[in-house]
Amino acid sequence: MRPEIVLAFDTSAAHCAAALLSTDRSFTKVEMMAKGQAERLIPMLDELLAEAKVTWPEVGAIAVGTGPGNFTGVRIAVSLARGLALGLGVPVIGVTGFDAGGPENTVAIPAPRGQVYLKSPGRSAEIVDLAPDGAVHLSDMPVADMIEALARVGRERATLPQPRPAPFYLRGADAAPASDRPPVILP
Repeated sequence: MRPEIVLAFDTSAAHCAAALLSTDRSFTKVEMMAKGQAERLIPMLDELLAEAKVTWPEVGAIAVGTGPGNFTGVRIAVSLARGLALGLGVPVIGVTGFDAGGPENTVAIPAPRGQVYLKSPGRSAEIVDLAPDGAVHLSDMPVADMIEALARVGRERATLPQPRPAPFYLRGADAAPASDRPPVILP
């Protein structure tokens, strides 16, 4: 049986986005921001639940955007989703941006360095310089529509066994470990 209330959120790009779907209503909240998602996400979820007149124990499932996208942003949302699901005792469903764009579509998601993450039906996701004509560009979809689509995918998958959500990366982190020697710890 599908959960009556699904809470979804995503911080994989320069936004903090959330949606709440019930059996007959939907609510979305989106704020564009390049940084600060970690501090803003929980207050935003509280505001969304209050607007929908829903309490945390009424949430039946959580859907979370797993990327591809910003390394830190993806980790913020995924870690919060896993923690909330554990605390609430509800299923958590990881949903990629490609899933939100539709499995029957070729989906292009902006990537660093002027490239795009690209996923075509029946093919593995890849990083390319240009998306082909006819691709669904997730950046052209309003973030409110994207987060609602993510919530709908989560609702559909909530009745099926799901692995724990994990970040979906196509590129390694831009940061590298420090090359300095670690400090000496005195007894």
